[in-house]
Amino acid sequence: MFRGNHPAKVDEKGRLKLPAAFKQLVDAQSVSQFYITSSDGAKAEVWPLPAWEKVEAKLAEFSIMNDAVEKYLSLTSYYGQQVEMDNQARVLIPQILRGAAKLDAEVVVIGKIDHLEVHNQAAFEASLPANALTQDDRRSVGAILNGRPAVNP
Repeated sequence: MFRGNHPAKVDEKGRLKLPAAFKQLVDAQSVSQFYITSSDGAKAEVWPLPAWEKVEAKLAEFSIMNDAVEKYLSLTSYYGQQVEMDNQARVLIPQILRGAAKLDAEVVVIGKIDHLEVHNQAAFEASLPANALTQDDRRSVGAILNGRPAVNP
């Protein structure tokens, strides 16, 4: 389970060194292959390849008849590349994604349970006030945590 926030840097060659806490988790699962992509171009998603393959398997069931799935697959394929972690725990973020998301220096690497998100640090911090949890958000999360269906406002 990936959790927490770890500031990091993307070097001049576009490589992200996985923060130590996250590196330990992938090492424990013997993962060295990743799928790095985005569904919006504003952030990178770093998926351990086995986790991404589970996402693909779920989507494959619906891709023919679902326009949203087709759009998602088009975006994640456009921005995506399969990469291998090097001996220094670095992964190469695809150039097209680095440019779109402005991942060229200081970034935040955020755990999202089964994958990591990489955001431009300044842009992410600037977006925090606008993305505060609303009362409806809190009710929805509370319902999920209490074993009830999520409440969508």
